[in-house]
Amino acid sequence: MFLELIAVVVAGFAGAGALMLVVRLSGNRLPRWLIPIGAGAAMLAAAISSEYSWYNRTADTLPEGLEVAQTVESRAFWRPWTFLFPMTDRFVAVDTGNLRANSTQEALYLTDLYFFGRWQTVQAVEVMVDCAAGRRADPALGDGSPPVWRDVGGDDPIVRTVCAEV
Repeated sequence: MFLELIAVVVAGFAGAGALMLVVRLSGNRLPRWLIPIGAGAAMLAAAISSEYSWYNRTADTLPEGLEVAQTVESRAFWRPWTFLFPMTDRFVAVDTGNLRANSTQEALYLTDLYFFGRWQTVQAVEVMVDCAAGRRADPALGDGSPPVWRDVGGDDPIVRTVCAEV
């Protein structure tokens, strides 16, 4: 976060410098108030670029065995451009490198899901996937109680990702 702040400030100085050069090259015929406008526009462009590139930067650095199963796009009224170009700000990765098969029941696998979110810490959850029935067991209360099975079908991104690996 700190490095992104530095990048935005540097972009502001670069934008101001570029407009200062344009004003000077025009023989001072352009108004000088364009310089802070250029700084603000460059800072805004750098911040927007950082927000939109977060998903690709994060997904590209996932370790071997983690596969993105689902992405979540967001739109917000304070970012009106997201209504035209939605921004990916969350995604779920499945640990396909460490799938554990159930020794007593065929087509039942245990795996870890990792929930990534912009400006959030990574959350890890262990789930069971039944590839034969197209269902998933989400953790119930985290206190050792039986899991809650949900019939999500074979089109569920998590079930599809786990079952494609086996």
